Amino acid sequence: MLKKAYRIKKNKEFQDIFKTGKSFANRELVIYYRRKKGQQHIRIGISVGKKLGNAVTRNRIKRYIRECFIQLDDKIKQEYDIIVIARNRSIDMSFLRLCNSLQHLLKKQNLLQ
Repeated sequence: MLKKAYRIKKNKEFQDIFKTGKSFANRELVIYYRRKKGQQHIRIGISVGKKLGNAVTRNRIKRYIRECFIQLDDKIKQEYDIIVIARNRSIDMSFLRLCNSLQHLLKKQNLLQ
């Protein structure tokens, strides 16, 4: 379970990261990230738009992404705020493929230790 302290919830925080952070994407996911000096752990925001399907589908994608971060927790650099946005192609993906996609993005942006 991802603790509340590890989540980005407020719209203002999302907007700040979109404005000042860097972004990177592949076919399935987009990540925005920003370094926050002195922060003890990563914070994650997940966005899955309504165009991607009904609530069941969107919640499944969010659960998969959250679980990926839990598994990668010890490998990710800790001083970052990261927002993950799901794209259309992530709808039919298995947990493993979604995780690999996320790991690929994090690796490309040097967010893994």
